Amino acid sequence: MSHTTPANLAQQVTGRKQDHIDAVLNDPLVERNTQGFENIKLMHRALPECNYAEIDTSTTFLNHKIQFPFLIASMTGGASSNLGSINRHLAEAAEHCNVPMAVGSQRAMIVDEAAKQSFELRKFAPNVPLIANLGAVQLNYGFGFDEARRAIDVLQADALYLHLNPLQEVVQPEGDTNFANLAEKIHALSEQIDIPIILKEVGSGLSPQDIELGLAAGISHFDIAGRGGTSWSRIEAHRSASDLGLLFQDWGLTTLESLRLSQPYQEKALFIASGGIRNGIDMIKAVIMGGRLCGVAAPLLAPAQESTEKVVATIEQFQQEFQTAQFLLGIQKTDALHLNTALISPL
Repeated sequence: MSHTTPANLAQQVTGRKQDHIDAVLNDPLVERNTQGFENIKLMHRALPECNYAEIDTSTTFLNHKIQFPFLIASMTGGASSNLGSINRHLAEAAEHCNVPMAVGSQRAMIVDEAAKQSFELRKFAPNVPLIANLGAVQLNYGFGFDEARRAIDVLQADALYLHLNPLQEVVQPEGDTNFANLAEKIHALSEQIDIPIILKEVGSGLSPQDIELGLAAGISHFDIAGRGGTSWSRIEAHRSASDLGLLFQDWGLTTLESLRLSQPYQEKALFIASGGIRNGIDMIKAVIMGGRLCGVAAPLLAPAQESTEKVVATIEQFQQEFQTAQFLLGIQKTDALHLNTALISPL
């Protein structure tokens, strides 16, 4: 009978994170390009009646005023030095650009003390929102308040992601697949944690039933993370002898579908749009459809391997694109984009 020791588990988790990065960087088909935004046509204004230089792209998130509705979405973190340098570059860029950042799963630092340094990011980003991250399913595998508190404290986080990834766990060779009664445990944790918990999918979208379970569990922040960008099912297929991950690589609700389904709940919760957002026009469409913030990960990974400056340049390109689209819609302030479906062409 095989037995996984703490040392073996730590090595396994760090190795898995490196496998994930390699797959994103080396398999172009991991990027699915099916998030649905091509189906939305925006209403161009030839007389926008505003000055491009005075367009206000700022918004508020977790009681911070941020530069524009952009979130550096969860990517990585672990014991190897390159994972730490990626997170440092991302954190420094977040601070420079005044945008929030979420880290990858901090299970790595719970099982391996050496991974902790890759999440000690507040010194690099002292003034922007930082979001800690644990897998919700780990609440069925011994994790609870203590582990959540450690993840939050190391990052000095403003919020905690509990990510929901049932497809990834099923496909993953060493996946944790007991998702039974998780809503009850999420509710219990939400009553103990003094910062917002954000329920987040990882690429298959949130359904109305998921949102309702979250609301009943005391959650008021959701990241829909829809299908159409990075396919974690395909990524895990690289690590498996089975073709299951390839069969399910396009499973789930697209980002656009999930945003539409979230609209009845907009007055009860804040929604982050992520999943295949690849430019500022995608961002504008996501905000119009209900996202208060837009999470972006894959376009930042290769720049983060190189330098902080490369990440800053990528974020600044997103902002220029976003500001240009906002200007061409004749909208002076970003918050006026939210759920403003009059900006969508009926044709």
